[in-house]
Parts: sequence; structure tokens; C-alpha cells
Amino acid sequence: MPHDASAAPAALAAATSGPGSPVAGSPEAAALVSDPRALLKHLYRVAVERALPGKILAGHLPPPPTSPKGRTLVIGAGKGGGSMAQAFEAAWPADAPMTGLVITRYGHIPPDYRPRRIEMVEAAHPVPDAAGERAAARMMQMVRDFKPTADDQVICLISGGGSALMPLPAPGLTLADKQAVNRALLASGANIVEMNCVRKHLSGIKGGRLAAACAPAKLLTLMISDVPGDDPQVIASGPTVPDATTCAQALAICRRYRIALPQVAVDALERGEWETPKPGDPCFDGHEQRIIAAPRQSLLAAAEAARALGITAHVLSDEIEGESREVGRVHAALARSVARHGEPFAKPCLILSGGETTVTLVSQPGRGGRAGEFVLGCAIALDGQPEVWGLAADTDGIDGVEDNAGAFLSPSTLERARALGLKPADLLAANNGYALFEALGDLLITGPTQTNVNDFRALLIR
Repeated sequence: MPHDASAAPAALAAATSGPGSPVAGSPEAAALVSDPRALLKHLYRVAVERALPGKILAGHLPPPPTSPKGRTLVIGAGKGGGSMAQAFEAAWPADAPMTGLVITRYGHIPPDYRPRRIEMVEAAHPVPDAAGERAAARMMQMVRDFKPTADDQVICLISGGGSALMPLPAPGLTLADKQAVNRALLASGANIVEMNCVRKHLSGIKGGRLAAACAPAKLLTLMISDVPGDDPQVIASGPTVPDATTCAQALAICRRYRIALPQVAVDALERGEWETPKPGDPCFDGHEQRIIAAPRQSLLAAAEAARALGITAHVLSDEIEGESREVGRVHAALARSVARHGEPFAKPCLILSGGETTVTLVSQPGRGGRAGEFVLGCAIALDGQPEVWGLAADTDGIDGVEDNAGAFLSPSTLERARALGLKPADLLAANNGYALFEALGDLLITGPTQTNVNDFRALLIR
């Protein structure tokens, strides 16, 4: 069955919220409301649209330096790095000097972007590669060669995924070491705060180290948040912000999840040799941080779009964490209570949530990411509950390492799967949700969306 390709990047870039969007009573609204799948897709687009750098970044840019000696350097990394750099170049005065280097994931440079003054480099995510290591080393060297002064300004463009895209190993570590630790962390079930604590303390650039290299220039970090709570220390492992975590905490996390470390790393962490710059360090003097897009903003935009269609919408939280399938089961219990008893919300209604769930992988996992795992866990728990539809998708357009953003569920998901000879529970146990949703034609495939505010989940109860 065909994939859902109708939400391609060009469509996602089109205006889907604000003036001109469908409103209650219009034929367009009636068509959406009558088609649960189309409605959920529309709301996902609205959420993504709210976080597109091309619409929001320009309003956060400072003026060029006023000093005749002042220069501007632009650096950054993340899955939204390409679109952030594009928006920056479009907004920056043509007669104001500026150079830079930004790293993004393979295939995430906007097709219509022709970099002029900012060099774009692509690298691997979620497991880092040599291209990312070279780019991170070049970025640090570029900052050193820039020889920052107090007259200069450095603007750092940060979005989710920056940790993997800037894999500069701490002294004594190799890229292979970093890759092995990263794979183990991704499979362990550790949450993003724990993973990034470890990453910061094994890095030569994260955890505030990039900011230290930029001092004494004025440093402005513009961030698109993809983490629960929007903590700048966690977004992309906080390369330009103070880090309150410690070597001891990083080592404890590795021991808790049985993450094997090279002996050089164990020794350095035990001695505190790889400690990060802490709050109050003078290297952060004059540093400003701005979160220009965050998960809650996108969820609220989707809720407002639903209400404009006459649908009651509830935002549970943008900070939900936990094992994806278990979070799916909890959402299913809530939807079932609404469908059967009208509690805690009256139906019809829409329930929205976000955050960053995790997947603990089996030894030989199948295909699928945390959004698909959520949907399959939810579908199994709903067990064909009538009048419940859903969508879970990553707002960057990529669910883990697959080609889909996420997947849909409907009251017939399990029935249709079993009619094809599929065993949903077995596929979930094997981390192989992709196979089920691919067979059903229920994958949402968008391609890279050029932003990243993490999980989008929507349940429609009618």
C-alpha cells in the first residue's frame, strides 16, 4: 500500500495556520472534520509550521556590531541548522560582514537554500560519523582563528540533534569510542537529560566548551528546543551554555545503564578531569540565550487550529517522557475513558501531547522509531476501541533513523493488521512497528521538515 507522502516539505512550508486556515462552518473545515486522518495530518502541519525558522528567526537577530572593529561569526549545529542558516542569511544586511559554519544532518539542507556567507556541512545522526568530527574540529579552529574580541559578536544557531552532529571527542578518546557510547545510550532507555550529561563530559565542544572558545566576544545563542522542559543545558548538549552536571554524574549514568566506557574515560571522569564550565564562569559573561521555538508553542498552535474547526482540544503536556509503548498504553487508557465514559474530557475532543519518549531496544531490533512504537503500543491497548483515531510523529520528519515521520492509528488498525497475517504484539516486542504500519499504508512520510520540536501526538475521540 502507498505511503502517505502528501505532507512533503513543500506542503509543510505552505501556510497551514493563521489567516486563511479552515474555520468552523467553511466547506474546507467540514471536509477536514469528516476525515480524521486528514484532520490529524493538518494539525501536525500546523505544529511544524509554528516552529519553522523562516517565520520566526529574523525577529530575534541583533543588529550588526556598531564598532568599526566589530565582526560577526555565525556557528551552530542541529537538524534545523540548514533552515536556521537560511533564515539568518535572508535577514542579515547584505552590507554587514559575516562568515560562519553550521552543521546539519544529511539531507536536511533546504532544497532552495544556496549558502553564500555561511558554510553548510552535513553529517550523520543519531550515530556520529567522521564528517561530523571533522566539522566540529573545524568549527573550534574557526573560532580560534577568528580571535574573538569584546568588539565582536558570535551568533550560535542550535537545534536538536546537535550532540550527534558535533562529535568532537575529549582528549584520549576516538570517534569509534564516541560512536560505541552513543549506540549504547540510544539502546539503553536512558532519557535525553541522562544521555546528554554523558555526551557533554566525553566531548571537547559540548557542555559550554564552545562558549569558552568564543570569549570575550558577545555571544547570542538562538535555540529551537526539542527537549522536555526546554532546558538550554540539554538542547544539543548545551555547547554554549553553563553546565551544572558533573563528571561523577556522567559516570554514574553509565554504570546505571551498563554503558561500557574506555578506561581512559573512566579514569578521567573519576578524577574530574573532563569537567565542564559551570554557571558563574566568566566565559559566559555577556552571553544571551533565546529559545525561538519550543514544543509547547507548537502544541498550542495545533490546539488553536483544532478549536478554529469547532473541535475541543486539550494539551496534556509537552514534557512527557518514558518508554514509548508504555506512554502509548497510558494515552490509550485516557482515550478509552473519554470514549466510554466522557471522563475526564467530554467527547468529541482532541488530546495533544509532546515530549521525548525512549525505546529500549532488543538485541536484534526491527525497524521503527519511538513514534511508531507509541502508536503500536496505543493501538494494542485500545484493542479496536470505536471512534478513536491517532497520530504520533516526530516534528523533524524522521522517526529515529527511518524514512517516516510517524504513523496513524484507527479503530481498525489491529483488525487490518491481523487480516494480513501480522501479529501486532510480536512486532512490538521486536521493535518492528514500521513493518506493521508500512503494510497498512499508515506511515506518515514527510521528508525533513527543516525544524525539530520533538514528539507530536494527537488522539481524536469522536
